[in-house]
Amino acid sequence: MQFFKVHGLGNDFILVDLVKQEWPGGEEDLPGAARRLCHRQFGIGADGLVLVRTSQKADVFMQIINADGSEAEMCGNAIRCVAKYLYERGGIKKEVMHIETRAGVMVPRLVLEKGRVRAVRVDMGAPRLERQDIPMIGSPGRVVSEPLVVEGQTFHVTAVSMGNPHCVLFVPEVDQVDLSVLGPKLEKHPLFPRKTNVEFVQVLSRDEVKVRVWERGAGPTLACGTGACATVVAGVMNNYTGRVVKVHLPGGTLHIEWMEDDHLYMTGPAEEVFCGQIPCPE
Repeated sequence: MQFFKVHGLGNDFILVDLVKQEWPGGEEDLPGAARRLCHRQFGIGADGLVLVRTSQKADVFMQIINADGSEAEMCGNAIRCVAKYLYERGGIKKEVMHIETRAGVMVPRLVLEKGRVRAVRVDMGAPRLERQDIPMIGSPGRVVSEPLVVEGQTFHVTAVSMGNPHCVLFVPEVDQVDLSVLGPKLEKHPLFPRKTNVEFVQVLSRDEVKVRVWERGAGPTLACGTGACATVVAGVMNNYTGRVVKVHLPGGTLHIEWMEDDHLYMTGPAEEVFCGQIPCPE
């Protein structure tokens, strides 16, 4: 079975095109397969497994299985990689694509240079801000700078859904955050019934922030597209940023715009690292 190793700002994936080939041996153990393939010592190594499938309502359907075997609704870095793959290798020569996800149909627009994909601008849709839409347990309403106790410490969190849940915390220095301790505690906090992605944000100016991410089901990642979008929404809601922001992540920078139509637009690169063959089970 052929695969492609791809990444968006270091957030890396194993991409398998199931339009062109079948998953060997049936798909009952996809979570287990994702855990094995994403293992960085005993597998290919990745933050997640991305499967490209046929769709009845879009060009393709993108399924994302995290490195721990759980399924994600949407991933901004993965969708840029899928759009680049489809244009350069998948036979879909469209500058504007429609890609179905568990969070709905997303619309990537390719930025081309000499026939190659230099960057991808994705319409990520409108954020969902009501507590039940995150989802987060508690009284109805929006979660903006709400106190949350973790390990005896009180943090002020803002919750945003970009089709997947995000918990955003503004901190003085992101490099001082003990990500390996706080990340999993917040991800699995009882108030988040489906767990949550976590963004620690340092505001540099009204149009620039620095972010570290603890990704649900994957742990610390070098970038998170939906997390960058959630960060800008939280920045506006807390009056820390404007609506057009450069989001600096460990793997690089994403440009996020929260436009007047209430949609967020994310622009960033996508890269193919290598392709190979996964041995089929005997």
